[in-house]
Order: sequence, then structure tokens, then C-alpha cells
Amino acid sequence: MDKIKLLENCKLCPRECGVNRLEGKVGFCKSGSEVKISRAALHKWEEPCISGINGSGTVFFSNCTLGCVFCQNHVISQEGVGKEVSISRLSDIFLELQDKGANNINLVTATQYIPQIISALDLAKEKGLNIPVVYNTSGYEKIETLKLLHGYVDIYLPDFKYFNDKFSLRYSNAKGYSFFATKAIDEMVSQVGSPIFDENNIMKRGVIVRHLMLPGLLFDSKKIIDYLYNRYGDKIYISIMNQYIPLNNANKYEEINKYLDKRHYDSLINYAIKLGVENAFVQDEGTNIESYIPEFNGEGV
Repeated sequence: MDKIKLLENCKLCPRECGVNRLEGKVGFCKSGSEVKISRAALHKWEEPCISGINGSGTVFFSNCTLGCVFCQNHVISQEGVGKEVSISRLSDIFLELQDKGANNINLVTATQYIPQIISALDLAKEKGLNIPVVYNTSGYEKIETLKLLHGYVDIYLPDFKYFNDKFSLRYSNAKGYSFFATKAIDEMVSQVGSPIFDENNIMKRGVIVRHLMLPGLLFDSKKIIDYLYNRYGDKIYISIMNQYIPLNNANKYEEINKYLDKRHYDSLINYAIKLGVENAFVQDEGTNIESYIPEFNGEGV
């Protein structure tokens, strides 16, 4: 089956809008038939085993299946800043990043373009693409869509944003987020298995689940860490993040219109340690500054 035909009745994400994107119609994510990206460059601010010294070959895709009120990348995820590129051009971008020494190809928020990306990866592999592919996602995924990526993705880098759906509805306009995220992570682990690293501690295969802690949601965060460790143990890595910045429309939500309390973050780390979590990444202070947000200026597009 030509996977591009999936866009005729688009149900790639849990929203299942069912619009015909090949005829110019758009659903929640506002994506059409053409791939739209805002930046393709080496990025050194991912987890150490992803970025390493050379950097991760990140491709930032425009638009998003979520609607996070605090999104740091809102200019591309919600305002659609970016440039449309052909499948052929996208395959060349992958190869250009490899030529620059990227440790991997890092597909950032790419759910809405999976059929086109698969075609681009096929082309790129025919031309010599041989570095790992990272699928960097919000976690709001369908198993059926992830199965399309089996054999294409080596490293899954999903978020697990919320355990309680009242928060996913309030802050990301996403019904059933936890249900879909847990099923998605199961599928990811089943596809790529336990972590594998090279001699330089660069990940070649595996799953890293990210959790960005939000102000006032310590209890929900503990639920997520508890769930992940009890279900997967050392088969995955957990990345516990403190880089929340009250951006975008966060000022409309008083309870999260502030920076994260360091004591709450420390409490979450201590909770994870007491549980027995060892395969984890944590962040130092000072990551919650806007200078860490990439410039979405069309570089590499």
C-alpha cells in the first residue's frame, strides 16, 4: 500500500480527524499534503547519549497533534512557521545532516508526516543513510501509526506528559492522553528493545521516555515515574526534565504561570532514587532559559 494514501482519510493521530489532506483539507494539526519543516541542524542540547559531542541531526517539523498551552516551540507547533519541502528534498536533508557528522537523524514532532517521512527515509537509505533514526514525539500516538515505523526507527524519544487526563485536557487539549501514551510506549519498547550504546556511549537503539515536570503537578509526576519504573525497570531510560518555562498561553493559567519550584524537582528525583531508578537523566539548574530554545529560522531547509 502506498502510505501516502493514508492522508486521504487522515487518522494518523488519536484525534482521527478523517480529513482528506491530499485535497487540501486540514484537521486539528493544520498539516496538508506537503511536509513542512522549520529547521534542520546539529543540536547539542538533547540527552548526552543522543547529542554526544557532534550533535543530533534534528529536523523540526511544523505543526503538532497537541495544543500545549505552554509549548516552547509554539511558533512552529501552533503558528505553523516553516517551509514546505518535497519528499526528495527531505531525503537530501537527512543525508546532509549525516555528512555534517550527526550522531543520528532526530525527527522532532513528526507524527503528522509519517507517510512522507517513510518515503524520504527509503530514498535516503538507497543513497547511503546509515545512522540511527530517532523518533522524538509528544507521546500522543496510535499503535497502528507507530507500526508503520517498525524497521525505520532505532531510538524512540517519547514524552509522557500527564498521568491524569484532567491535566492533558486542560493544558494540551488532548482527551485520553495517558491511555494513548502508555500504549505507545509499550509498542516502542516492543519494537526496539533494551538500550544499546556504542563505545562512546552514544545510543544506537532503545527508548528514552521524557517527563517535563510542571508547576504544582508533583503528585502526577510521581505517578508517571512510578508507572514507568514498575512496568519497564531497566529496559528504558527516563529523562526527568526541569526546563519548564511559562511561555505561549501559560499566562492564562495562573497555576502554571510560574517557574518550577526547585524543591519539587529535587523531591521528584529523590522519589525516583528511592524507587530504585538508575537508568535516568536529570537536569541541572539553569536549563529553564529561553536561550536553549532553537531559532526556527529555516536553517538547513
